Amino acid sequence: MPADLNPIDNAKFVAARRAVDFVEDGMKLGLGTGSTAAWMVRSLAERVRDEGLRVTCVATSRRTAELAVGLGLDVRTLDEVKWLDLTIDGADEFDTHLNLIKGGGAALLQEKIVATASDQMIVIADAAKEVAQLGAFPLPVEVIPFGWRTTKALVEETLVSMDVIGREVTLRMTGDQPLRTDGQNHILDLHLNRIGNPRQLSLVLNQIPGVVENGLFIDICDTVVVGHPDGRVQVRDINSGRFDEDRVALPPVENIFAGQD
Repeated sequence: MPADLNPIDNAKFVAARRAVDFVEDGMKLGLGTGSTAAWMVRSLAERVRDEGLRVTCVATSRRTAELAVGLGLDVRTLDEVKWLDLTIDGADEFDTHLNLIKGGGAALLQEKIVATASDQMIVIADAAKEVAQLGAFPLPVEVIPFGWRTTKALVEETLVSMDVIGREVTLRMTGDQPLRTDGQNHILDLHLNRIGNPRQLSLVLNQIPGVVENGLFIDICDTVVVGHPDGRVQVRDINSGRFDEDRVALPPVENIFAGQD
C-alpha cells in the first residue's frame, strides 16, 4: 500500500484488491473507469504478472484501456470479445437494492454497455458511496451535441412530473468548453437531491430525443464490495442475499502501484 494514501483511497484500494479475487483464469473481463477501478486494474495486472493468470479485457474508456495496456493486460474491443464473464467497476452511489448512479467519470454509456454484456457485475466502492436513496450525487445523462439545449429543456420539463426534489440541470464543462465523452457526446448533470423512483426516471429519460443514455444502473449490479480505511471489506451479493466481511492486508509499496493518480 502506498504510504501517502488518505483513508478514502485506502478504502478504495482494499475494495479493488478484494474484487480481483473473483477473477478466474481464462475469464473475459470488463474493466471499469474511475479512481477505484484504476486500483482494480493495477491489482489485476499484479495477479497476471505474479500468477500467470490469463484474462481477456474490455475497457470502458480510453483512459482505462491505456492504463491496462501499459500494465501488460490483453485489451480487446467488445465486438471482438462479444460477451463477458464479469465486469468490475466503481459507482458514484449505490442503494440497498444495488441500484447505482454512475457517470461521474463521463464514461456511463460504455460502462453500461459493457456491464449489460456481462454475466455478472461487481461494484467496488468505499462506504461513503452507500446511500438510503439515490440522488445526492448529480445524475449524469449523456446527450448528443446537436440540439443539446433543446434536449436540456425537454429533460427539465420531464423532471416536473418525476418524484425528485431538485430539478437543476447543468452542462458538464472542461474549462470553458463542454465536456466530450469518448463517444463525442455531452453530459448533462441532473441535480435531483433525491430520486423517489429510479426505474421510472431511467425509462422516461431514455425516451427523450437527444438522450443517449442515463447514469442509473437498475438491476445490473450483482455484488458490491465495500472497502474501509482499516482494511475491512464487506461483500454483499444481491442474488444469494449473502453478506461476508473479511480483511485485506495492507501491503508495502510495490512497483506496480507507482504513479497512481
